[in-house]
Amino acid sequence: MNVRIEEGWRRALADQWEAPYFAELTAKVRSSYACGTVYPPPAQIFAAFDATPFDQVKVVIIGQDPYHGPGQANGLCFSVAPGVQIPPSLVNIFKEMADDTGAGADAIPADGDLGYLALQGVLLLNSTLTVEAHRPGSHRPLGWETLTDAAIRALSSQRKGIVYMLWGSHAIRKAALIDASQNLILTSPHPSPLSAYKGFFGNHHFSRANSYLEEQGKTPIKWL
Repeated sequence: MNVRIEEGWRRALADQWEAPYFAELTAKVRSSYACGTVYPPPAQIFAAFDATPFDQVKVVIIGQDPYHGPGQANGLCFSVAPGVQIPPSLVNIFKEMADDTGAGADAIPADGDLGYLALQGVLLLNSTLTVEAHRPGSHRPLGWETLTDAAIRALSSQRKGIVYMLWGSHAIRKAALIDASQNLILTSPHPSPLSAYKGFFGNHHFSRANSYLEEQGKTPIKWL
């Protein structure tokens, strides 16, 4: 199947495009877009891969599925389109970034578009890449996680020295896909208001990631 995606990722996931599950997944997703409102816009389904080429990934942040409200999802996990109200989880992410890096609250962006991180090598990957309007988790049964798990495995097997930030139980389960001897795995509770005060705040993931990247001879991320 000819999939429009960044070339490095297209090669890394070549065996997935011809797998039976992917043809079934594609058919179900197309049907969902044809029959109702689905997010993100079709052209942004693979935005995380396109914004952060396979050979440029330095950090991976894993979300669950896209935001399900009008105009929110832009294909990058935890990110929203410019001009959209910043969701509570992202508010907490920005707060921890500001505190951890010492940048201060004045450095927090006015909008929630995290494209600036993707361009620096932060893969902002949702486990499920599409969702029906106002129905969180609605597309999890379709098979997206087979593809996104394959993406994590491909990174782990073909690249070294990557930081994986796993927030919350769903993301933490992905640690089993990653070679911990060749990469840095950081785990904590989710940044949701329900759990941020249980260990997300104060996890120092952003400074720890940059320290590790510098040890690997890589340019640190400008988080804010």
